[in-house]
Amino acid sequence: MRALIALLLMLAPAMAQPRDAPSAPRTTTTLHSEAAAVAPGQPFRVAIDQVFSRGWHSYWFNPGSAGAPIEVTWSAAATQLQFPAPHRTPTPPLVSFGYQDSVTYLATVTPPATLVPGDRFSLEVEARWLVCAEICIPEEGRFTLTLPVEATARPGPPGRFDAAEARLPRPFPFASSIGFAGGAGALELSGLPGGVREAFFFPAGEFLLDHAAPQPWRAAGDRLTLSLTRAPGPLPERVAGVLALTDTQGVRSAFTIDLAPGPMPGVTTQPLWQLLLLAGLGGLILNLMPCVFPILAMKAAALAASAHDARHARRDGLAFLAGVLTTFLLLAGVLLALRAGGQAIGWGFQLQSPPVTAGLALLMLAVALNLSGVFHVGAGLQGTGSGPLARLPGGLGAFFTGALAVVVAAPCTAPFMAFALGAALVMPWPMAMAVFLGLGLGLALPFTVASLTPGLLTRLPRPGPWMERLKGLLAFPMYATALWLAWVSSRQTGAEALGLLFVAGLLVALGAWLMGSGQAERMQGRRGRLSLATGVVALLLAGGALVMAARVPVSAVDGATAGQGAGPASAPWSSAAVAAALAEGHPVLVNFTADWCVT
Repeated sequence: MRALIALLLMLAPAMAQPRDAPSAPRTTTTLHSEAAAVAPGQPFRVAIDQVFSRGWHSYWFNPGSAGAPIEVTWSAAATQLQFPAPHRTPTPPLVSFGYQDSVTYLATVTPPATLVPGDRFSLEVEARWLVCAEICIPEEGRFTLTLPVEATARPGPPGRFDAAEARLPRPFPFASSIGFAGGAGALELSGLPGGVREAFFFPAGEFLLDHAAPQPWRAAGDRLTLSLTRAPGPLPERVAGVLALTDTQGVRSAFTIDLAPGPMPGVTTQPLWQLLLLAGLGGLILNLMPCVFPILAMKAAALAASAHDARHARRDGLAFLAGVLTTFLLLAGVLLALRAGGQAIGWGFQLQSPPVTAGLALLMLAVALNLSGVFHVGAGLQGTGSGPLARLPGGLGAFFTGALAVVVAAPCTAPFMAFALGAALVMPWPMAMAVFLGLGLGLALPFTVASLTPGLLTRLPRPGPWMERLKGLLAFPMYATALWLAWVSSRQTGAEALGLLFVAGLLVALGAWLMGSGQAERMQGRRGRLSLATGVVALLLAGGALVMAARVPVSAVDGATAGQGAGPASAPWSSAAVAAALAEGHPVLVNFTADWCVT
């Protein structure tokens, strides 16, 4: 939480020879002029010196995690304050940017052109600032600087202003670039003389970076790459800030950085056709990954069911292709939109949501019960192994079978996919969408080609009793998938939510059995309305249990301690906790994984 902005005023006169103004005991503030005498309409520089009591500090114009910068009001035309390069002040879990001990701000003031030699020019300055130690206290002051007016400006002693100007950051003289990919970023510098001991980038914008996150860097020859951590929010058109470098002799230099963000430095710029080829190969291999196997097997059986009706096979093959591509585009659009907003997500991001994971577990259970013959919905190509949406009549069922294949494929990353997806997420969105389309084409290619090839269709076995046995066999991979998703959900939420998910699964099974009983009664000439209605009620109750499970607070303890022995203590991830541990000199091991990633 950002500290309240300071509002205090300090009254005191200051003549051409500066003198201390009455101030609070935590800050001594003085006003200085570079000119001993001013000329009408000719600018001159003014310095605001502040010396803080031991242990107290003030803030840069971007104060970091908390704080507020100095605010100044001038009685004459003046430029904005020039801030020297700041320092980091860690107060775990926060990190602020500012100044310990003392600071000198510079500004250029232009006296009125209507002044005449012999007059006296009085510059009034009101300042408000915040000083902090264990607590923060707002302070303020009012200062008056009175200078003689002469025909030609007369300079004063230059030493103070030369020293203050030397502490101001200057433009970076070498090549540099900055780029971001999701929640990560990198500032790459080249042409450095070498011998860098410390490096840190202070962003000018308050909401660009995670201020408490460390900025590890690596140097190779005359190149230095600084790793950055994004804060949530949109990426600005320009990224500005101050780069502070300390050499091996302890000499600190500061440089201004103002760059248009681009792709993450170090990401290989591969030709689009190569990325499309890699994406297509990855999607093709994705058909063989374990999390896609149940859908793949059901697709093969479904194709055999309509193998001797070429027109229906072509229709269903094209509908399946459309379902795959549409779902890929939807997932890609959501992923790219969230990434543009600074979210650190990637392929399979929907399984990071406990409600989505729990809902998919129930969907897989319903598919398995359907394949086991507990209830029946629809017929045709899509009638072999998909959920209710995928068993709609005609090509619509095949469309939703393709959509289901993409959703279930999300936890898998096949060979060639990682490079293509990584590049796509830092490319312009039209090119990124093309890469995702290539991935979808690869996933849908075997089924679509088979459905459009009459010679291949004639080689498939004719429908018969074997299909019912195959359906029953295919139910077990779907049961396994439902159990796996339930385990993933338990890792995300904890035992209480898992119990509610089990209740929802039991109600889904009850509802499916009741609906199957109603269907059987109707086939025997009875209405079966009571069974069907009771089944619908059970499914509605299952939905309520799912909603309750989604509202259970996420358990950070389960995720932090699961699988531990008597090793080092662990804690849920936060960049602030890492920064605090590093500041205390403790080594930190970051365990970055995903329970839903089966590869």
